Amino acid sequence: MFWDFALNPVVLAVLLLLILSALRLNVVFALVISSLFGGLLAKMSGVATMAAFSKGLEHGAQLAFNYAMLGAFSIAISRSGVTELLAKMLFKRLNKELTPGKLITFKYTLLGILTLAAISSQNLIPVHIAFIPVFIPPLLGVFRKINLDRRAVACILTFGLITPYMVMPFGFGRIYLNEILIGNINKFGLAATADMAPKAMFIPALGMIAGVLIAVFFSYRNPRVYKDLPVMASGDTEVEIKPLNVIAGVIAIIVALAGQLFLDSLIIAALGGIAVFVAARVITMRGTQDVFTQGVYLMGGIGIVMIAASGFAEVMKATGSVDTLVQLTADGIGDRRGLAIFIMLFIGLVITMGIGSSFSTVPLIAAIYVPLCIKLGISPLATVSIVGVAGALGDAGSPVSESVLGPTAGLNADGQHDHIYDSTIPTFIHFNIPLLIAGWIAGMVL
Repeated sequence: MFWDFALNPVVLAVLLLLILSALRLNVVFALVISSLFGGLLAKMSGVATMAAFSKGLEHGAQLAFNYAMLGAFSIAISRSGVTELLAKMLFKRLNKELTPGKLITFKYTLLGILTLAAISSQNLIPVHIAFIPVFIPPLLGVFRKINLDRRAVACILTFGLITPYMVMPFGFGRIYLNEILIGNINKFGLAATADMAPKAMFIPALGMIAGVLIAVFFSYRNPRVYKDLPVMASGDTEVEIKPLNVIAGVIAIIVALAGQLFLDSLIIAALGGIAVFVAARVITMRGTQDVFTQGVYLMGGIGIVMIAASGFAEVMKATGSVDTLVQLTADGIGDRRGLAIFIMLFIGLVITMGIGSSFSTVPLIAAIYVPLCIKLGISPLATVSIVGVAGALGDAGSPVSESVLGPTAGLNADGQHDHIYDSTIPTFIHFNIPLLIAGWIAGMVL
């Protein structure tokens, strides 16, 4: 069983993806190479492999366009002076004489605000990563002034993007817990109700909380020095803060939020917000050219990575190796419950690390995991926990996950935050390890 697992094309393709990324090869190149490698290992021809990859690209095109529009809206907001005003208010607070104790209080208050903003982006104001390129770049100067380690911020943002949907049945959590998790569990033979999901995911959520506390108060608590470099979103010139422009910025944000909430369209939301800026003459019609170009530069990279990740996922599905990998779990563990739970969680980690989406992993694994849990006599509550955690594992720490790409897009606006070594690896260590442990405990005790 070990060699069958270790030599599975999906496992080897994901491993190659992680190695190439760690060697600082561009993530898109790494995805293409790993897709071809996995397809050839599964005895697919090069033509068939790339055909599957191209088919997968279609699924990511809309997402990439969403991100380009979001980037343009973020640039427009930065030019209105709204975020610049926020940063100046914080700088004013910093320029007062702060004792070391007050500086620590300021630092952790700021981290607390960022945590609440990230959590709210999943339920209260469900904009997902859309707030990051708007909210974070103007604060980089504040982070630099207090020598705040941005790896702690990356962990906080990723925590806030993932933990709420794992345990809170609101916003994106309603989709993940009620529609995807409970829906697929019921589909494959186990009667589960929506009220079971938060209970089943409570212990795993404690693992995520432990991870973020370790990151903030232990791993990245020490100062880290950054250079004073211009931020991409605002360019080299300082934005002049004008009251009417700030008001227009606030109105634009409200219009964009309404478009997101009521029309469920990030494209319309961003377009509506930009229209407000044009009407208020914050930007001219001609200026929209530059806004869009800079927006693509700011957020388009995430979109391209997500498109390539969709291609990689399609190749992995086409190989049939995902099904083989999951079936290996059912065939090779016998009645050993503890080993079974660990392997189910670990395979979920591998799959999600490759495709970058916990929402896509659950349907792939539920078909085997649910009957296997029934066979092993695992309770319905524990089954919900195992499948839910197996899907969520790898959302943090995957180089192609939105929950990691989003923080990088904001924190690297001045070119001083590496996607792999400052976002991917820190979030992998601080969330996947405690989540794996907490998920295993939940599967054993529930």
